[in-house]
Amino acid sequence: MTGETDKTIELGHPSYVWRFGQNRRFELIRQAARLEGARILDVGCGLGLYVRQFRTLSDDVWGVDVDEEKVAEASQTLPNIQRAPAEALPFADGTFDTVLSHEVLEHVDDDRQAVHEAYRVLKGGGRLVVFVPNRWYPFETHGAFWGGRYHFGNIPLVNYMPNRLRARFCPHVRAYRARELRRLFDGLPGRIVVHTQIYPGYDKIAARHGALAGLFRGLTYMLEHTPLRHLGLSHLLVFEKAR
Repeated sequence: MTGETDKTIELGHPSYVWRFGQNRRFELIRQAARLEGARILDVGCGLGLYVRQFRTLSDDVWGVDVDEEKVAEASQTLPNIQRAPAEALPFADGTFDTVLSHEVLEHVDDDRQAVHEAYRVLKGGGRLVVFVPNRWYPFETHGAFWGGRYHFGNIPLVNYMPNRLRARFCPHVRAYRARELRRLFDGLPGRIVVHTQIYPGYDKIAARHGALAGLFRGLTYMLEHTPLRHLGLSHLLVFEKAR
């Protein structure tokens, strides 16, 4: 494998284009946390798509990412982008009103430390918004290893395997059950104000079959209001820091 391929497997794909799925998540973030005029941090910002969108509502937006090349590219058009791991944020305690961790915790070395760092840099009453893969989604979207090589794409049923077996196929990425995600916040003063699961944006399907994507969206977004939300693509968890 090339170094770029190895990096993609380890760190995942950032969002390259702003589409329906990203916009839907942005609106969910906007409903759950303060954005207008807020000091905002995007941890694992990639190319800065969410940073750019946040800047339509606030001038005080920051982003960090561990990938030096992505940081350099994002910095060409955006201010306040720095290279840093999620486990060691270069900010003082109580700096931000809102922190976003969008599909990042599954890739970091220490997910608990990453949560604690995001908590540390939040102001009292500030909110941390987390999206991570759901272990009960029927597909592993980050690909998997078998037969001596890595296979990109959506791999069915891998997430339903026992932990030890899943780890053999997907040593490069985590997926979370609800209790596992909530456990990362144990002992932190504050409260979980939102925890649910959401389905995909179906943007790749929409590019070829708009009507089919619309059908999937209508059906599965309705399921988000039923117990079948537990099969959604990602967890959405919002934690409010104690004042």
